[in-house]
Amino acid sequence: MIKLEHMSKYYGPYPAVLDVSFEVLKGEIVGFLGPNGAGKTTTMRVLTGYTPPTRGDAVVAGYNIVSHSLDARRHIGYLPETVPLYLDMTVTDYLNYMGSLRGMNRSWVNERVPKVIDTVRLNDYRDALVGKLSKGFRQRTGIAQAILHEPDVLILDEPTIGIDPIQVVETRELISELGEDHTLLLSSHILPEVSMICRRVLVIHDGRIVADDRPDHLSERLQHSERIELTIRGAEPRAVIGEMRDLPMVVDARRDNRAESVARAERDGTMPLIVDARPNARATEVIANKVIEQGWGLVNLTPLPLTLEEIFLELTTEEDLG
Repeated sequence: MIKLEHMSKYYGPYPAVLDVSFEVLKGEIVGFLGPNGAGKTTTMRVLTGYTPPTRGDAVVAGYNIVSHSLDARRHIGYLPETVPLYLDMTVTDYLNYMGSLRGMNRSWVNERVPKVIDTVRLNDYRDALVGKLSKGFRQRTGIAQAILHEPDVLILDEPTIGIDPIQVVETRELISELGEDHTLLLSSHILPEVSMICRRVLVIHDGRIVADDRPDHLSERLQHSERIELTIRGAEPRAVIGEMRDLPMVVDARRDNRAESVARAERDGTMPLIVDARPNARATEVIANKVIEQGWGLVNLTPLPLTLEEIFLELTTEEDLG
């Protein structure tokens, strides 16, 4: 449904995106991940026909975005980072107006507007002025206009930026629901957001794609050490950490200070640890044997994948996090 082939975009002599190629298949939910200034918004503007590529091709729903721009745009719903809303219109009037701009006939608009208002949960605000809405409800209004014409492809640029935590959770749930019926490309620099919504991640850095994979596969590929979550009962913390560090394959052992681990330990009377070990060294087996040998109670022994934050740092810096 979305295809970029060797696309580059220059602003004067300055490259914003360099030789980007990727494809998003029908029904996929793909996260477009990168820091501010990496090239996410520029790529999305090219895909939506807002600006032409300097080189290469962009194709949406089988139509070249330059040579068949109007045909391609009929298949695209776009939520830009800053939503262009008319603040002196009501939500219903705004959606009616957007339908007329898209060439939708009156009967289609009349049918779709109540449905999209219900979909984005704006029923209580259908007659409210857009200018009176909170940032979160304005975002929902922007999503409503993006899905109004029943597009095949949704392109959402930083859809949760600047809204309160409750609205963030509700907007993520809404986006997940929309992904059931649309091909969806979601840009964000918020790493947990991408991992919660998307099944595949594209990572862009300095205008180039540096990774394209599922989050769990990226974690496996970049794992330079094996991280293990260890919880034991009936032992003195300093002695346990010392015994773990003495194992030949263990790089480090330390208390697990994550809030949820600390709370669980206080409740259960256990001690949580994080152990980093060299990969492919049968570390979990050796650690389990050591715990049993010492007569401690083994409550939990679980290998941990890299977090998406660690994956991102691995891909965009020269620092070895292993």
